Amino acid sequence: MYKRVSILTFFLFFCVDSIVVFSQNKVIDGYRGLWFNTGKSTGYSSSFSGGVATFNTRYRPVAIYSSEAKKTFFVYGGTISSDERHLLIMASYFDHDNKHVPKPVVVFDKSGVREPYDNASISIGPGGFIWIFVSGWGRTRPGLIFRSSEPYSIETFDEIKECEMISPQPWWVVNSGFLLMFSRLSKGQELFFSSSSDGEKWSDAKKLASFGGHYQVSEISGNKLVTVFNYHPGGDISRQTNIYLLQTEDLGSSWRTIDNKTIETPVIDIKSEALVKDYEAEGKLVFISDLNFDKNGNPVILLVLSGDFKPGPNGGPREWIIVRWKDNKWNFNKVCESDHNFDMGSLYINDNEWKIIGTTEPGPQKYGTGGEIAIWISRNEGINWEKVSILTDNSINNNSFVRRPVNENRDFYALWTDGNADRISPSRLYFTNEKCNRIWVLPSEMKRSIERPVRIK
Repeated sequence: MYKRVSILTFFLFFCVDSIVVFSQNKVIDGYRGLWFNTGKSTGYSSSFSGGVATFNTRYRPVAIYSSEAKKTFFVYGGTISSDERHLLIMASYFDHDNKHVPKPVVVFDKSGVREPYDNASISIGPGGFIWIFVSGWGRTRPGLIFRSSEPYSIETFDEIKECEMISPQPWWVVNSGFLLMFSRLSKGQELFFSSSSDGEKWSDAKKLASFGGHYQVSEISGNKLVTVFNYHPGGDISRQTNIYLLQTEDLGSSWRTIDNKTIETPVIDIKSEALVKDYEAEGKLVFISDLNFDKNGNPVILLVLSGDFKPGPNGGPREWIIVRWKDNKWNFNKVCESDHNFDMGSLYINDNEWKIIGTTEPGPQKYGTGGEIAIWISRNEGINWEKVSILTDNSINNNSFVRRPVNENRDFYALWTDGNADRISPSRLYFTNEKCNRIWVLPSEMKRSIERPVRIK
C-alpha cells in the first residue's frame, strides 16, 4: 500500500539509528539551495564546495519539459533557510504559459543529512505522473521512489518503493518502460540497473560494471540508452580515470559496445572492449560532464581532464574535451580550459550547431568549484569551438553545476545554482533562455503561492 505524503500527514521513517521525518508542511516559501563543503582543505578551497542544489551530473535528469503540461518540472537539493545545512528533496515547475513558479514542495525530508550525495532525479512516466528517485547511501539510508498522486502535479507524492540506490538515473523509454541506472556500495561504487514496465514492480537489480568503483552518466535517444563511466583504481575516487561506454536497446536485456559487439555483464576487466580511452596511461583524471547525441544518433561525451584531484594550479590545466564517435572511430577535440575539476557544463546539439553552457571562466572564489558561465559554440560538429559570450559576470559567488533539461524548452534552457566556494553562504537557483541573453533567479522568499522569477539580466 502506498504511503501518501500530504500537507497534513506526518510520518516517521526509521533507518538504523537515525529518524528521517517527512515534512508536515511540505510547501516551502521560497527556493533555497543546499550549501556543502567536503571539509578537505588544500589551501585552495575544497575538492568541491559551494551551492549544490543541482549537484551533479550523476543525478539525472533533474529537469524535464512536458509539452502536454507546458511546464518544465524540476527537482533540486534544497534546505530550510540560507544558514542551514539540512537537505530537503524539493520539486517544482516553471509554467511556460504564465511564466511563473509555485512555492516548491518537499518530496522528502532528509533529516540529519547535510550532503548532496542524497540528491534526487526526476522522470515523467505514462499518464503524465511525475516520478522522483531519491538517492540513499549504502544500506543505512536507502533510496526511495515516489510518484505524484495526480498527473502533471507536484502537490502530493506517494512512496512507491524503498531500495538500495545511489545516484539514480531513471529513463522512461516510450512503449517499453523504465530503465533505472544507479550505483551501490561494495568494492567502491559498483554500477547496477533495473527495469520496470510501470514503475511499481521492478526487476531484480543487475550488476553492470565492477572493477574498482565507477561514476556514470547515461542518456537516451529513442529506445537506445547509452551509459559512459570512469573507474576508480583501488576504489579511490581521487584517482578516477579512463572512460568506458555501453549501450542497450532492450531495457538492459543485452549490452553492446559502440561498434555493436555484445558484451557480457558485469564488466570486470579494466581493458574491456567497452574502453573508449585509457587515460590512466596518460596520468589523467576523468570527470564526466555530459552526454548527448549527434543528428545521426551517435554519442557525444563532454569530459573535464585533470592532472590532480586537489584544487589549485598544480593540477592544471583542466581541459574540456569533446569525445565523439564518427567514421567508426573515437574523435577527441579540445574545447577550452578552466581552473577546477568540478567545473561543469551542459552540451546542447541542435542540427549543425553545438553549444556548451558551462563554468569555464574564473569566478570570485578563485580555484573554487564553478565560476562564471560562458557560452561556447561549434559549427563543425565539435572540432573547433568559439567562446561567443559570457552569461554571468561580476557574480558575488561562484556559479556551478549547469544542468540541461530533457526536451529543453527555449524559455527554460539551463538550470544552475551558486554559492561561496570558501565559506557557507546562501545558495540560489537560476535559469536562462535558449539565446542565453537573459537570466532569471527563482525567488528565495515568496509571499504568494505563485510568483514570477526575477529577471536579473
